[in-house]
Amino acid sequence: VLVGRAMGKLQSKISFHTTKYRADGSVEETGPLRAVQQHGPAHTDAVTSVAALKPDLCVSGGSDKSVAVCSWRSGAALRRFIGHEREVTKVTSAPDSNRVFSASRDKTVMMWELHRTSGPSQHFPGHDLVVTGLAVSPDASQLCTGSRDNTMCKWDTETGECLGRAAISRNLVTHLCWVPGEPYVIQTSEDKTIRIWDSRELQVAHTFPAKQHIQTCCDVSQDGRYCLSSSSGSAGEGGEATLWDLRQTRNRVREYKGHFQTTTSCVFLPRGPALAPSIATSSYDSTVKVWDQHTGGRG
Repeated sequence: VLVGRAMGKLQSKISFHTTKYRADGSVEETGPLRAVQQHGPAHTDAVTSVAALKPDLCVSGGSDKSVAVCSWRSGAALRRFIGHEREVTKVTSAPDSNRVFSASRDKTVMMWELHRTSGPSQHFPGHDLVVTGLAVSPDASQLCTGSRDNTMCKWDTETGECLGRAAISRNLVTHLCWVPGEPYVIQTSEDKTIRIWDSRELQVAHTFPAKQHIQTCCDVSQDGRYCLSSSSGSAGEGGEATLWDLRQTRNRVREYKGHFQTTTSCVFLPRGPALAPSIATSSYDSTVKVWDQHTGGRG
């Protein structure tokens, strides 16, 4: 799931080989459009983050300081969580969990129970600046957070206790993601690097070679073999996504170039029985691009 510049309305367009979605509503496609669904607004201001919650549910955060749980089937906003004092920057959840986590410009992280009617079930204060990275362990027992204050923190989700804190100079965290089935967390930074953290001791286990531009986002494949990162850029310089090997060489595998401005998000797409492994990227150039993971070809 990607969020580009579409704010206010949740819109899904599904096609066989569509490669670009534009902010003005036009679609460049190489195959027939199968379905178009448009739903009412989930937020009253900009949508800043969205993540899968269950097969039919997603969670989103917004500049309106709220967290919303929506059904993509009906378009209905099923739950709305209010508690943050400033814009929500990131949302996430553990697979098939009833727990939702949100980070905010108010320097805190909150945990919400899907079926709980009152406020947050846990509160994680401790950062000195906006929280910009959020990743939960597969069993939802631990949480890692990162901030523009150059720190990473690890938390016990049951007690809210901070289990560890690590600081690296100039490490302005932009995104975090947990490696499935492993104790490792991937982190991107404004210092142009991608780090692998060992969550057990909250120490850096590996740092990939620095890129030429700020790294804005990261994602990990479901098998835990690869990670993606995306780069800032402008006027055709930068803006690429990069595939990294996590298990063997821990080197760069491939780059995906084609965006003309900052690439804001990158994800591995679910693999169907007859589909080649694919990734998707979104950019400030108003496009979403789908790439063949192995060849770097589009569409």
